[in-house]
Amino acid sequence: MESSAPITERPTGDEGTACAGGKDLPYNVFARGCPSRGTLEHVTGRWGSLTLGALHDGTARFNELRRRVDGVSEKMLSQTLHALERDGLVHRDARPTNPPRVDYTLTPLGREVAERLLALIDFVEGRMDDVLAARETYDEAREARPGA
Repeated sequence: MESSAPITERPTGDEGTACAGGKDLPYNVFARGCPSRGTLEHVTGRWGSLTLGALHDGTARFNELRRRVDGVSEKMLSQTLHALERDGLVHRDARPTNPPRVDYTLTPLGREVAERLLALIDFVEGRMDDVLAARETYDEAREARPGA
């Protein structure tokens, strides 16, 4: 699903200090006080990106997500889901059954974000041989330097 938002150039120099950068760039993630920075952090943080990716496959309950996102604590997953729900990326459906049932799904906006994240994840996974080779080269060069 492609976004209909126009692509604009990123700010340079002093333009990067204000959040409202004009009608072409109303939000500027490079500006300290801009709310887009918080959303970017929620989306690209370790648990946010993995949670969005896990929900791309469909609706999941809390413990299903916890098993899918290996290594996330209950507290971190809860905080992540709250942040993503607040940003409008995740929908929480609590059903008054006994015991209560809570399902999490992506909103249309969340699905669009998850698709873009999964493309990046696929790219990174596909290039890991290159990354690992670069790390090895870096580590060898660093060990060879005196005083490193």
